[in-house]
Amino acid sequence: QVQLVESGGGEVQDGGSLRLSCAASGRSFFHAMGWFRQAPGKERERVATMRWANGDTYYSDSVKGRFTISRPVGKNTVYLQLNSLKPDDTAVYYCAAQQVGATEYNVWGQGTQVTVSS
Repeated sequence: QVQLVESGGGEVQDGGSLRLSCAASGRSFFHAMGWFRQAPGKERERVATMRWANGDTYYSDSVKGRFTISRPVGKNTVYLQLNSLKPDDTAVYYCAAQQVGATEYNVWGQGTQVTVSS
């Protein structure tokens, strides 16, 4: 069974940076991987995702220009570089993957907390 293991969360000051990592264990073929987040009292938000076939990326308007998603060639691993962090970025960040044949993101990590203090 495929599992996603996240790391890299923590607490930073307003304007700081963090790098989140997510690695898939087990053999699987993915259509896409990416990051979602959920803040207390808010709905889950898609933050940044990448399609494996062509490298196309998606960023939410709230993080464009500040966050960067990347993937090492040939690996089921994805990173999220978070720069110019704001208190509004405080949330639990979840790594997710869409397996080939799935119609939605169907594999989820356990989540990692990102806290930005002002």
